[in-house]
Amino acid sequence: MHTLLNHKITQPDNPQHATPIVLIHGLFGDMNNLGMIARALADYTTIQVDVRNHGESFHTDVMNYGEMAKDVVALLDHLNVEKAIIIGHSMGGKIAMRMTEMMNDRITALIVIDVAPVAYQENRHSEIFAALNAVSAQGITDRKIAAAAMAEYLDEPFVIQFLLKSFRAGKGEWKFNVPVLENQYANIVGWETIAPWNGACLFIVGGDSPYVSRKDQAAITAQLPNVQAKVIAGAGHWVHAQKTDAVVRAINQFLSKVDAP
Repeated sequence: MHTLLNHKITQPDNPQHATPIVLIHGLFGDMNNLGMIARALADYTTIQVDVRNHGESFHTDVMNYGEMAKDVVALLDHLNVEKAIIIGHSMGGKIAMRMTEMMNDRITALIVIDVAPVAYQENRHSEIFAALNAVSAQGITDRKIAAAAMAEYLDEPFVIQFLLKSFRAGKGEWKFNVPVLENQYANIVGWETIAPWNGACLFIVGGDSPYVSRKDQAAITAQLPNVQAKVIAGAGHWVHAQKTDAVVRAINQFLSKVDAP
C-alpha cells in the first residue's frame, strides 16, 4: 500500500458544493501555508496535505513531480474522492499540474498560484539551504537563536519566520528533509513537459513576483490551453499570504463559473 500523506479534512456544517478542494503547499512549507484559503472557502470540504519530506508526512530519498503527484492521487483514492478541485502554490502548483496527467477527468478545476510549467534556475534557494544547514550544524535548539543564525544568510525577516514554522524548537530539527530537498533540488526546480490538459484552469500571479513572466506564457498555454490568469498587484511570490482577500476573490469568481452549487 502507498504511504499516505499527512492531511487535514475540514467539512462545512451545511455543504454547498459536492466537489472538495485539495490544497497543496510549496517548497519548505506545510499544510498550514494555504490555511487562509481553506478557511475562506468554508462552503467547500477542503483537504490540506503535507507533501512528502515536509510537515508530518513521510521522508524518502525520492523527490520528483511524478512521485509527488502520485502521493496526492493515492490519498484521494484512499479517501474515495472521485472528483476534486486542485489548488497548488509554487512547488504545489507544479504537483497539481502533474496530477492532470494521472487523473485527467477527475479534476473539476485547477488553480495554480505563482508558478509556471518551466524549469527554473538551480541556485535560487542557495541562501535558504545555507541558513537551514547553519542551524543544524550549530546544533541550535532555540527559535530566537536559530533566527539570528539564519539572518546571517537571509535578509528577509518574513522568509526566516516562514521557515521557522517548520522548526522543532527544543529538538533542533527541521520538519522538512533538508538533505533530500538539497540533493533532489534539480528535480524540484525542473519540469518535464507532459500532455496538455484542457480543463478549466486559473493562474494567480503576484504582480511583483519573478516566478511567472511574459516569456512563460507560451509554455503555460501549451500545457493548459483553457487557462485564464489573474495578476494581483502589489504582491510577490507569497501572494496568497500578502493579498489573501484578492486571491480568495479571484478563486471564488473563477469557481462560480466552473463549479456552481
